[in-house]
Amino acid sequence: MNYYIITGTSKGIGKALAEELLQDDNNQVIGVCRNSTINHKNYRHQPLDFSDIPAVEHNLQKVFLPYKDAEKLVLINNAGVLGDIGYVGEGMPNERFEFVFDVNVIVPAMLMNTFLQVYNQHPASKVVVNISSGAGKYPIDGWASYCASKAALDMLSLTIQKEQDMRGSGVKVFSLAPGVVDTAMQENIREADAERFSTVDKFREYKANNQLASPEEVGRKISSFLGNTDKYNDVIVDVRDM
Repeated sequence: MNYYIITGTSKGIGKALAEELLQDDNNQVIGVCRNSTINHKNYRHQPLDFSDIPAVEHNLQKVFLPYKDAEKLVLINNAGVLGDIGYVGEGMPNERFEFVFDVNVIVPAMLMNTFLQVYNQHPASKVVVNISSGAGKYPIDGWASYCASKAALDMLSLTIQKEQDMRGSGVKVFSLAPGVVDTAMQENIREADAERFSTVDKFREYKANNQLASPEEVGRKISSFLGNTDKYNDVIVDVRDM
């Protein structure tokens, strides 16, 4: 049996990926998010609010069960938030930086740390996939916290892979950028004020010109990627190159 622990499965890419994986009876999906929107015999929902770090810490043991029959164990850190769009130093509440980094960096780091600890001696093949963004590779005005958090996720992935290589564990770690996808996050982006985000019109054009990938399309590509991770040697991967 293959076990996929996926955060943010209530909507968007996370839900589409979970539903794609659940088409195979050999797959079990553990969805980690606040709300359950999937009903399937091989799906288990574990409620967690990633903005509540103490609650996440106290409930990690419910996520990482023994799964003794696992042939493959996969952690997919998909959940993420854009945060407030706006320029630093121009009315941005300090606590909003904490919120974005908690959800986009701190919780994924905690989940990776626990995943590797709990399954260190498990004979199953082990893979970690962090859903990153092109925004972690170049600056976008108005997105400081999001860009910085995704850059941090890329570097976490690179460093953890280096550590696993040095330990000879066989664990594979990836930071996967999904491209521009038609999700609720994109809706928020299109509603932004151009004074706070200079390239908002470009994102509006993506929608108007049908240039956004659907969550289902991206879910299928990620599912295919998960079945062929041995073919990939680079940690930083882009769905658009698949």
